[in-house]
Amino acid sequence: MQSGKAVWPWVLGVVVIGGAAGWLFRDPLKSLADGVSVPVQSAPVTRSAPAQPNAAAEPAPAPPPIRHPLEVEADPALPTLADSDAAAWAALSQLFQGEGPLTLLLRDHLIQRLVTQVDTLDKPSVPPTALAARPLPGSLRVDAGEGGERIAATNAARYAPYVQAFTALDPATVAATYKRFYPLIQQAYVDLGRPQGYFNDRLVAVIDHLLDTPEPAQAPRVERDERGRYRFVDPGLQARSIGQKALLRMDAAQARAVKQQLRAIRSAITR
Repeated sequence: MQSGKAVWPWVLGVVVIGGAAGWLFRDPLKSLADGVSVPVQSAPVTRSAPAQPNAAAEPAPAPPPIRHPLEVEADPALPTLADSDAAAWAALSQLFQGEGPLTLLLRDHLIQRLVTQVDTLDKPSVPPTALAARPLPGSLRVDAGEGGERIAATNAARYAPYVQAFTALDPATVAATYKRFYPLIQQAYVDLGRPQGYFNDRLVAVIDHLLDTPEPAQAPRVERDERGRYRFVDPGLQARSIGQKALLRMDAAQARAVKQQLRAIRSAITR
């Protein structure tokens, strides 16, 4: 978590479902960016190994079965993924009845960004390239009290417009738009390095992970780390994924409303 610049990455992050995902869960992402891993170079070979006879090529593993298939009708008017930004933005604007809730989203490579972001929501940290939205203005609000600082009740006001916009979406309309754009969404997922993956299965798994977020009886305690960023005092909460941490930063009513909408959307994309 971070004081100063809050980052919103929301829950569903594909073109349609992910429009909301761009801001709601953007809060903890930037401060939890992964470091760059450096591959370890193997020791140099001092002598060549004897030639081995050509072994029969092993068959490629079968792709995992699709658990939540979508019925998708071909749409000849659908643009290519490379040219999809304008159409994706227009679809999101129509769903949210205006661009107000979408002002933080980055418009370029919109589908690709949102697919990448959804794929990271159940991870403890993310690379900066996974961010699909600009930082939310303001900073985390806390209250000092016995035992230390806790997330303040007034902090919910920062999230309120986005939670309200997300929970006001009609799940059936969201699902219909999602299915229309699904060929491009699936292509972006394959391009992400998941040639045998089915994005709708991944999305459902991420939703289920978010629904499993604990619901503390009171606002969690927080403390600053050595870099001045807020983190949860409870190591169990601090070890949670970026998506679950985002829900934990909301107040109880907001988190329940978000979960209720997630369940409704999950139902609409798994029929």
